[in-house]
Amino acid sequence: MALNNLLPQTKLSIIIPAYNEIGTIETLLHKVEAALFDYDTQIIIVDDGSKDGTRDILKKYEAIHTVVYHEKNQGKGAAIRTGLSEARGSHIVIQDADLEYDPKDLVRMLEHMVSEDLPVLYGSRSLHRGRNQEAGFSFYWGGQLLTLITNVLYNQRLTDEPTCYKMFKHEVITSLPLVCNRFEFCPEVTARVAKKGIRIKEISISYYPRSVTEGKKINWRDGVEAIQVLIKQRFIS
Repeated sequence: MALNNLLPQTKLSIIIPAYNEIGTIETLLHKVEAALFDYDTQIIIVDDGSKDGTRDILKKYEAIHTVVYHEKNQGKGAAIRTGLSEARGSHIVIQDADLEYDPKDLVRMLEHMVSEDLPVLYGSRSLHRGRNQEAGFSFYWGGQLLTLITNVLYNQRLTDEPTCYKMFKHEVITSLPLVCNRFEFCPEVTARVAKKGIRIKEISISYYPRSVTEGKKINWRDGVEAIQVLIKQRFIS
């Protein structure tokens, strides 16, 4: 069936976990709305206990988007799981509340997923030609290490495991027994998808990293935890 016949049957749920993102959340929402204007979408924002005024901004969007509030900060994984419980689309993707990723890439990802009938698709920063600057030495090589470990343990051929842009068919991600609460969502969901025997495909995406001083929250401890999750999922769970 032609792509233009398949897309009208497709609805994309975009889950946006947000914690203290007052400086970017509104700009990000405008970018997502503009990029997906011609597509059937459900935007789900989960405020994970923000205390900087983020939730005051989100109140303006309650009439047009699905907005959920955590009274206490529980972590990115917990926010995503809350978002999954609200998702009604045939496809689901994760979108960070900062401006590191370009929502225009979600259009390419969705069209690629539908045309190839893929169960899962990751947006790879490593595949981008003329690659944008990195977030820093430790972030880059930490991501490369996680990708290598994933490929070895789960027989994948990924170039960017810790990417934010992970897109799934609804029935795939909602079938996974996710229990993650923090940034370990990435390795956990990758491991559980791989254990289903799914070979994860990738396409290139853009990347505009921010620094820790600009609000980047992930750190080396999260990288250590990610490795632990990959090993646990492979040999223990």
